[in-house]
Amino acid sequence: MAALALGLGGAASAQGAEDWSPKKGNAGGAIRSGHLLFLGGIGGWYPEKRPDGPGDVRRQTSDALSTMKSSLEKAGSSMANVLKVQVSLVDPETNWESMNEVYNTFFPEPRPVRSYVGATGFRRKGQLLQIDCIAYVD
Repeated sequence: MAALALGLGGAASAQGAEDWSPKKGNAGGAIRSGHLLFLGGIGGWYPEKRPDGPGDVRRQTSDALSTMKSSLEKAGSSMANVLKVQVSLVDPETNWESMNEVYNTFFPEPRPVRSYVGATGFRRKGQLLQIDCIAYVD
């Protein structure tokens, strides 16, 4: 089976089955296998993209889902083709409702299945969430 590794910038490189590896160079890159596209590790805050600080959970959710949308579109998919989402969220009792309100604006009905896990923190101090997804692509 051949796979295609895509970076957030949209650069792609085809790899043969013999040299394919699920490992990728950047945390938010995408891997395509057949008609499935896997995006992992999309953080809510990257200091190099927003040096003014991490912002609240609404801002981070919007930033992460905007990155997801852009990555999906560069890979030939869309938010409407997302099948599953996993959200890792710091302090879900406090942040769930605000995250969910923003999340719902990015996905048309019917929304993808979703799971979430509570997190104690991430590598970047101030980061409140990380999102992964699996999407269908033609």
